[in-house]
Amino acid sequence: MTVARVLADITVGVHVLALLYIGLGGFFAWRWPRSAFVHVFFAMWGVVVNVFPIPCPLTALEDYFRGLQGLGPLPGGFNAYYIYGTVFPRPMLPVVAAIALVLVVFSYVGAYLRWKHREHPSAQAMTQA
Repeated sequence: MTVARVLADITVGVHVLALLYIGLGGFFAWRWPRSAFVHVFFAMWGVVVNVFPIPCPLTALEDYFRGLQGLGPLPGGFNAYYIYGTVFPRPMLPVVAAIALVLVVFSYVGAYLRWKHREHPSAQAMTQA
């Protein structure tokens, strides 16, 4: 196994983690509210890369490592190569997108409600006095 192959595989793993974070990262904000800013960036980037013809840097990096191995770029990009038709059947993609949207909205509603009901120690002391 070559170094380029290992680096390409690591890049795939990081890409999968980034996709999971895009879909589920809002739940981190329940525990760590400031993580919402990072998640919003990831979520916006995910939308931009999928809506506009902007290359994802992780796909470009994997393509670079594939090139070092004498392979061509991913046919159709990361999602088309690894996810569409493999993890999720293509006809189910609208359903998967809707579920992902519901998860993101639910995670942020939950984060907001937890933030709203979290009292500061000084305010809590004043209500008990």
